[in-house]
Amino acid sequence: MLIKEITSATAELREAVNRLLSQLTTTPKEISKVELDALVDSRNSHLFIAMDTGGTVGGMITVGTYRAPTGLKGWIEDVVVDEAFRGRGLGKRLTLHAIEYAKNHGVELLSLTSNPARVAANKLYPETGFRLKETNVYVMALKKHN
Repeated sequence: MLIKEITSATAELREAVNRLLSQLTTTPKEISKVELDALVDSRNSHLFIAMDTGGTVGGMITVGTYRAPTGLKGWIEDVVVDEAFRGRGLGKRLTLHAIEYAKNHGVELLSLTSNPARVAANKLYPETGFRLKETNVYVMALKKHN
């Protein structure tokens, strides 16, 4: 599997991302062409895909970066391995790739969250160097403006 950063969006990529998103949560959200273009064009969002030699996308991971008064931070989002590729270490490879990317780009603190129901993911992250942080995570869904 080749892992590469996506620098341009195609219809095939959007189809693959939507296929993966449908496997990520019980309430999947499809990404539109406009949203995918914005993601790929963003200087603070970095979408990586894992692709086999035949061109089939087997997984993805996103690294977001931002500067805070306490330094350059990174956040991992939307880590998913296609059901057909699970159990082969691809999630670990994607995570290690994201960590290496963050290190090489000066990120000082890399964070992620994982649903407790995602047993394999919650086993993987400590294996790749993450530690569980005792904190409260608060979220607020804001209405999307058109």
